[in-house]
Amino acid sequence: MPAIEPWLRGTETDVPAVARAVLHALQLAEEDLIKWCGHLSDAEVNARPAGAAPVAFHIRHLARSLDRLLTYAEGRSLSAEQIARLPTELDPAATCHELFAELAAALADGAARVRTLAVANLEETRTVGTKRLPTTVGGLLVHVADHTQRHVGQAVTTAKIVGARIP
Repeated sequence: MPAIEPWLRGTETDVPAVARAVLHALQLAEEDLIKWCGHLSDAEVNARPAGAAPVAFHIRHLARSLDRLLTYAEGRSLSAEQIARLPTELDPAATCHELFAELAAALADGAARVRTLAVANLEETRTVGTKRLPTTVGGLLVHVADHTQRHVGQAVTTAKIVGARIP
């Protein structure tokens, strides 16, 4: 992994600033999760120290929520499949291989979708959830970056705790 964070590498310059920041957040998420969680065993990614959500949850949730948030940003409602997968994010017995494959696919798909949204009017209204809570395309894109990084931090912290507990 490069020593310089994605936002300082001078990349993605063909994309406007807000979308560029989101792309950089997704790149950093992948790099940090691989660095701090990629070495964990299947048991460790599913461990729940003190009842906390496992690393597996944070990786799965990050991948799937990225898809859901971008669906809203695109002005669409969630599909039946997206809704059906919501309660499975805490399912036990995830393998590292499955988690990182799902993450890589979600990040690649998410980056392509962010690039498409990069030229959208960021002030265009959007709604979220069954309550149709108000937001904008820009609000959703910023939340994608924020939410992604929040779950990376939680996964990394949990990985450090689990790694210290399980020899």
